[in-house]
Amino acid sequence: MSSPRRTTLRITGDTPRRRGEDRGRQARAGITRAWQVYEELFATVAAGNARTLDVPALALRTVRATRAWAPELVAEMEGVAEGAGLPFWTIAALNARTEILAEAGAPRTGECSTLVRVGPRTAGGQCWDWHQELADAWHLQTVTGDAQGFAGITEHGILAKIGVNEAGVGVLFNILGHADDAATGVPVHLVARQVLGRAGSFTEAVALLTGAPVSASTVITVVTPDRAASVELSPGGSAVVAPDDGGLLVRTNHFLDPVLAAAELRGRREPETYDRHRLLTERVRAHDDGPGTGVSDTDVSGAGAPGPHGLGPDVLGPDVLVRLLAAHRDDGAEVCCHAPAEGRLGSRWATLATVALDPAERRLAVHDGGPCSAGPGTWTPLTAPRH
Repeated sequence: MSSPRRTTLRITGDTPRRRGEDRGRQARAGITRAWQVYEELFATVAAGNARTLDVPALALRTVRATRAWAPELVAEMEGVAEGAGLPFWTIAALNARTEILAEAGAPRTGECSTLVRVGPRTAGGQCWDWHQELADAWHLQTVTGDAQGFAGITEHGILAKIGVNEAGVGVLFNILGHADDAATGVPVHLVARQVLGRAGSFTEAVALLTGAPVSASTVITVVTPDRAASVELSPGGSAVVAPDDGGLLVRTNHFLDPVLAAAELRGRREPETYDRHRLLTERVRAHDDGPGTGVSDTDVSGAGAPGPHGLGPDVLGPDVLVRLLAAHRDDGAEVCCHAPAEGRLGSRWATLATVALDPAERRLAVHDGGPCSAGPGTWTPLTAPRH
């Protein structure tokens, strides 16, 4: 079963400020603990690269960019700070952790892997890989009060990450690396929050993403009941990457758009992202071509009961998804990450969660840990609430 420490926050409020205050009150202790780890992580990574960071100044610089793009997100972060009893800049820094780590020169070995299949029943999911020291620093959530209610997972104090909203718009998340990454634009986690809370369709989601003035790179894969695409975001611009001819999207941590790839940083530093992409593509193709490719009618909760519509043979349901993602170094690429017993902060990567997304049902399922430990009864289902 899911770990008893994993909580579900039910965030409500008829204004951004009130939603933030609600989040801050509910997660106060967790936000404080998460900030302590991140404060040390920022300093450790920067020192390792002979850099000095002014974290408050960097955080507030991203706030200025966010206020110009979506001031309601700033109001929501202000509410979180008030509810949690923390300085505003610390909440801004948590939401801009990707951008600040880019300024620190952080390596990203062990990051996330995503699979999506477009078809009559579009579905998919991902591993979320991050630092082992932050394994207790995330939660499940449902959020109401914005234009769209949504559900998903996120870190303490961060407004959103992976999720799906009541319109059936889902987002999956992989960090990229661009030579010009910095902490000057709208944080990518806040961009994901805006999509989940505002987008009523695939088209609206893509428009929000491509219009976001970001300064650090990520790929947000938009998944709806009948469509999907990866939107690559970077300081050098954005690009929309469509599924292949078989309806498949495989994403790891490098650019696929050839123009943006010219300034690739992540893949040059950590080429294992290409190994994961190659291995997962091969696995999906072997699954498609092999015998018994049908997927059991297991619903997204993973509990073994028939789903309301059943999952067809081309759907990446939870059971098939975890078999594809459960790959370790001996398999040719470490998709499912396990932290070493020893090592300094910033070097101990682990798969903290495995997420399966079913946009047609407006729901996702979360397994607490890597895909190799998932099974019937280990998934926690979440459904996007109506606003």
